[in-house]
Amino acid sequence: MSTAISPTAYNYKVVRQFAIMTVVWGILGMGLGVFIASQLVWPELNFGLPWTSFGRLRPLHTNLVIFAFGGCALFATSYYVVQRTCQTRLISDSLAAFTFWGWQAVIVGAIITLPLGYTTTKEYAELEWPIAILLAIVWVTYGLVFFGTITKRKTKHIYVGNWFYGAFIVVTAMLHIVNHMSLPVSLFKSYSAYSGATDAMIQWWYGHNAVGFFLTTGFLGMMYYFVPKQAERPIYSYRLSIVHFWALITLYIWAGPHHLHYTALPDWAQSLGMAMSIILLAPSWGGMINGMMTLSGAWHKLRTDPILRFLVVSLAFYGMSTFEGPMMAIKTVNSLSHYTDWTIGHVHAGALGWVAMISIGAIYHMIPKLFGRAQMHSTGLINAHFWLATIGTVLYIASMWVNGITQGLMWRAINDDGTLTYSFVEALQASHPGFIVRALGGAFFASGMLLMAYNVYRTVRASDPVEAEAAAKIAVVGAH
Repeated sequence: MSTAISPTAYNYKVVRQFAIMTVVWGILGMGLGVFIASQLVWPELNFGLPWTSFGRLRPLHTNLVIFAFGGCALFATSYYVVQRTCQTRLISDSLAAFTFWGWQAVIVGAIITLPLGYTTTKEYAELEWPIAILLAIVWVTYGLVFFGTITKRKTKHIYVGNWFYGAFIVVTAMLHIVNHMSLPVSLFKSYSAYSGATDAMIQWWYGHNAVGFFLTTGFLGMMYYFVPKQAERPIYSYRLSIVHFWALITLYIWAGPHHLHYTALPDWAQSLGMAMSIILLAPSWGGMINGMMTLSGAWHKLRTDPILRFLVVSLAFYGMSTFEGPMMAIKTVNSLSHYTDWTIGHVHAGALGWVAMISIGAIYHMIPKLFGRAQMHSTGLINAHFWLATIGTVLYIASMWVNGITQGLMWRAINDDGTLTYSFVEALQASHPGFIVRALGGAFFASGMLLMAYNVYRTVRASDPVEAEAAAKIAVVGAH
């Protein structure tokens, strides 16, 4: 039986702000991705300018997609889920507002500094020390809001989705603070506190766990709420979700060294990273199967519900990329794949297929509820978006697989006298068709985001502000 809870139950304002900015940053980040992919097809698009070169814009693209688009999706959904599952309002509206404006300030800082060439040069951690400090302050505040809300919950139980969100918040703070330890020498230049192989090890402990916790664990929190809600089915196995949680966070943190095979890193550390990466397949697939099996008895809904389709296909891509990752961590496979486009294809199987698709599905689920509407403006547009996103992702991944294996084989082909069979330029020429298909796939995906923006705009414009506020104030909770 449903019971009404107190008026002004939830703070939906901050959720609305983050949800809208998820779409905005998604378009900008993915649009920039298409642009730099096009630079590899037509190098003239560098325009001969330092701040529009591939080397400057590529880290901006990764920061916009991971931290701006992905980050806003995580903030929006975690604030939404923690309030609804704990049946209580966020502990502080002002601190929640600070996390929104502070996070946007970090992103604007990235947009200004990265094209100017201010960078630590560390993958996914390029932002120089003043912006990194602001990011840490915002993140700690986020933790206070999230865990503070859990402490004042009206329910005895802490829903499993909140365990995943909580782990992602705590570990991301740890990763960011430890990896960014540095000595500033000017306002936008610092040197890492670590040196040599130690610096590389800490960077990839951070880098892989940015994938493992920011881009996986947080989005699994999203999956454990939005898949059952959209399917209108309870999670397949609650016990499996708890096993999945503990196995994932225990193993993921050790996988970083697989980025440093055949380097100066001690061989035992490389082997440990490889072994942990292979074992990681089990909890990853446990989570994927748990999400998929939640649709038992509800598979027919995929015919008519494109939002559910986004969520389920994201799980399929999650399963695929978490099989591919451990395989690529094996040293013999890595000797072929490393430094090739196969790695870029793998990253985007996760980024486009898993992270973006589950985020898009979650945003489509939330927007009508946040703005007091029965449903999105157009189901047809969601359907079109789904096919653009799916086809775009497949084109992207397939082209990078072909390119990557081609590059790996050409680079290590040798003649009888031991000389290289192919020059680097010949490998680059062989990659050119793949670059074209990759840019096309990215353009498909980004164009889907434009449809989403229009659909969200029409939904929001049609909403009555009074109704929207009522949706936040009088919440009816049943199966939360």
